[in-house]
Amino acid sequence: MPTVSSVVNDTVQGFVDGIVAALPKILAGIVFLVIAYAVIRTVLWGVGVVVSRTTDQEIYVQFARTLIGVFLWFGAILAFLTLVGLPSIAAALGTASGFLALGVSYALSGMLADAVAGIYLLRDPDFNPGDRVVAGDTDGTVSEIELRKTRFDVGDDVVVRANAEVEKKWTKKGETTASE
Repeated sequence: MPTVSSVVNDTVQGFVDGIVAALPKILAGIVFLVIAYAVIRTVLWGVGVVVSRTTDQEIYVQFARTLIGVFLWFGAILAFLTLVGLPSIAAALGTASGFLALGVSYALSGMLADAVAGIYLLRDPDFNPGDRVVAGDTDGTVSEIELRKTRFDVGDDVVVRANAEVEKKWTKKGETTASE
């Protein structure tokens, strides 16, 4: 019958042997994370340069960097887990994140449609604040175009319309003047 001392020694020895066996994978994983950090930082810098050349609004640059950074870091974490010998965890996280992304994209589809339409409206030189526009059942002067919504001055009221609705069909009426 084994003694308590021999069980403790065997357990400690097994633990130490496991750590020694895992050291090369852990060191390779650390080296991988350091390289991934440098590559991701470089890619995000490049994304910032490219996006800032296409727009003068810093929010778009930050949005692009954040979105691409999340994808790159998630991929790096999955690769790290596989490299250190945990591919089943990496596969489970990848699958779970796919389902999560599907649910989030479905839940946010309207907001994403408004944001994309907002980008088009903000970049469209034919449609600017101060213009008189008919969008759906709204006939008024555009007071502000934001990323997700457009505000119209209609008489004494301010009407807010989702950009996806405005972008579908709008008509610019005659030129406005300062007296209108």
